[in-house]
Amino acid sequence: MKQTFRGSTAFVLGWIWVAFVLFNAFDLTLRYSGKSSLVAGAILGVLTALVYLTALRPATVVADDGLRVRNPLRTTFLPWASVDDVQVSHTINISHGDKVLHAWTPQASARERARANRRGHPRAQRGRYQTEPVLSKGERAAQEAMAGKTHADWVAEQIAERAENAKRRREQPGDVRVAWAPDALAACAAALVLVAVAVLA
Repeated sequence: MKQTFRGSTAFVLGWIWVAFVLFNAFDLTLRYSGKSSLVAGAILGVLTALVYLTALRPATVVADDGLRVRNPLRTTFLPWASVDDVQVSHTINISHGDKVLHAWTPQASARERARANRRGHPRAQRGRYQTEPVLSKGERAAQEAMAGKTHADWVAEQIAERAENAKRRREQPGDVRVAWAPDALAACAAALVLVAVAVLA
């Protein structure tokens, strides 16, 4: 089973940007006015390439055969048995051999970390009457289990658990594969072409 984890806010904002650019590209095509339209198109192209690289492309993919981390320009594949350690700071840091891979998404921001810590400490009751609903035993257990944990912490736990299971089954660490991403390079090339056309026109 394959699971893909992304930064949901960045992903949604990225697609909103794409919709905005499509509307503007259509408008620029209809009202073409020479050099100024080309410059506006180049600016939109460069910004769209940046949004694609930083908001839409990054993902952490957990699959049966291993972990695939898509960062802005490169994709790294790690067989489960080659994962040595997983830690979370601002990013998920995956140790393999003498190297550390930093997954761009999901990230644990300071605000998300503070919200997770508040979730673990129920508010003190004020006044005579209880206004908050009473949690069931299962809800309290879930709240305690998630206390202080962000989405990045939860994903890191999934990765560590898969790696531990692979080592328990005595799987051999396979080759770690790092490759340039053709889609990312194509986005950069398209943005450079638009800039070149705007400059030379």
